[in-house]
Amino acid sequence: MIYRSLFPRDLFAEFERLQRELDQAFGLPSIRGIARGYPAMNVGTTPRSIEIYAFAPGIDPASIDVQIEQGVLTISGERKSESVPEGATVHIDERFAGRFRRVVSLPDDIDPNAVSATYRDGVLHVSVARREAAQLRRITIQ
Repeated sequence: MIYRSLFPRDLFAEFERLQRELDQAFGLPSIRGIARGYPAMNVGTTPRSIEIYAFAPGIDPASIDVQIEQGVLTISGERKSESVPEGATVHIDERFAGRFRRVVSLPDDIDPNAVSATYRDGVLHVSVARREAAQLRRITIQ
């Protein structure tokens, strides 16, 4: 019973909470990426492209910057802070505000001239085509 009184029930959750508090206090990137990996991302591949989805609701698309340089895709931008009425006490503040930057290493067979990016319903979709030479081709046997 002394064990429970000395240590929290979920020690790793307590470490995560402390990490978040330090990140917020000092503005430092965490070991999981800047701002706990905001925006959340899904990255996948098809035979013809690399598909990246960044979930960033409530951000003006004009404030998002997407760049590819030397095989690295960078998504950066800023989410404006929503002000709380003066005199209000904040009990929970889980919505991320501030600058963000996510970096994805791309394979060597991408075509940096064939990239498209769309933002719809809070989801940024970036599609990077693969070079034709890298496409799987079926060879007919004569």
